Amino acid sequence: QVQLVESGGGLVQAGGSLRLSCATSGRTFSTHAMGWFRQAPGKGREFVAAIHWNFGTTYYADSVKGRFTISRDNAKNTVYLQMNSLKPEDTAVYRCAAQRFWSPATATSYNYWGQGTQVTVSS
Repeated sequence: QVQLVESGGGLVQAGGSLRLSCATSGRTFSTHAMGWFRQAPGKGREFVAAIHWNFGTTYYADSVKGRFTISRDNAKNTVYLQMNSLKPEDTAVYRCAAQRFWSPATATSYNYWGQGTQVTVSS
């Protein structure tokens, strides 16, 4: 099993920044990549970004490209999502997830999920 715990969410004004963290524990060696997804009220789950643990390959949704940066600290088994130039439409619950095989934007390919952290961007 792999456990994922997100932190770093909060309330920020439009144009501001937040950094989310996803701490992993357990059988993390069984996973190859991490992703971030978000879900706004009344909307479906949306892919945000993903990173491969070993190669550092990254992949972003068009809606966040150039504003968000995903990174990882292999020594700490932690993945980060730096969010800059935040917009009200970025408001959502953000969840990190882990997958065994690289398929970054496909939610069903992720095997483990965190509980999520709320990000609210005010206008």
